[in-house]
Amino acid sequence: MKPLKPDQLRRMTLAELQKELDNLRTEQYRMRVQKTVGQFKDTDSMRQIRRNIARILTVINEKRREAGV
Repeated sequence: MKPLKPDQLRRMTLAELQKELDNLRTEQYRMRVQKTVGQFKDTDSMRQIRRNIARILTVINEKRREAGV
């Protein structure tokens, strides 16, 4: 998993951001299940997913604030 760039996220629409957020949360859930079962080794990717989720939420909040919603 690679880090998402903020400028790349800011070019996306709210719908695209929401879809990407849903995908990341699904992936995060799958990793948590794998970790619980003991099949997961790459803990750095969990950290990266958490950070990408935070980046997306930040950009979503920025866009909502700009729109006045």
